[in-house]
Amino acid sequence: MPARSYCAMTNRPARILVTGFSVFPGAPVNPTEALAGILRDDPPQGEGIEAFRAEVLAVEYETIAGRLSAIGREFMPDIAIHFGLARECAGFRLERVARNSHAHARPDQSGAMPVAAQVCAGPETLPSTLPLDRIADGLRKAGLPVEWSDDAGGYLCNTVFTLSAAHACDGLRPLMTGFIHVPPLKEAEPDNATAMGIDDLVAGARIAIGACAAAWAESGQEESPAEPGFL
Repeated sequence: MPARSYCAMTNRPARILVTGFSVFPGAPVNPTEALAGILRDDPPQGEGIEAFRAEVLAVEYETIAGRLSAIGREFMPDIAIHFGLARECAGFRLERVARNSHAHARPDQSGAMPVAAQVCAGPETLPSTLPLDRIADGLRKAGLPVEWSDDAGGYLCNTVFTLSAAHACDGLRPLMTGFIHVPPLKEAEPDNATAMGIDDLVAGARIAIGACAAAWAESGQEESPAEPGFL
């Protein structure tokens, strides 16, 4: 698509990015990979959405920043909603804080570890800018379980959350961004009492997307001034 300037505009529908992850050690099935594929094939639509994109990210420290930069330069999202698997959670876990640290990192899909102590230059913590209360209300009204967290973990989930919130990737500067963890997939783990069926997973993701689009429209967001490389 043609490059779009980051000039000031208000009352424009949002460009929304959703990401999920591929498989990783200990998770031969990643529900967020299936989620991204379903949303890509049947994208959410509505008055508050100008464009939508869903992507699956590889669980690799070395490539993640470059992948996010490429997506950002091509799509220039206003809103980025990142999803990941947390085996221990029992619902949609809304992450409130990204931690700019690799202190509790573990090997990625390729067996590699991060080379730096920090995820990127910037503050030690960064808050989610998604309308979390609104998302939680929507999920509860739909009968879907909700959890809250102030620790997105020490793996690639927290890495992506931090990179997105810190605007550390060239091109990826969403004005709304955050992370949502989800449980294992019921279809893959039928005996897991806290696993979630794919229909509920997709329904909940659509609720989160809709809540973000509505909040964007109501706030009359303005984009940041144009920067070099964004014209």
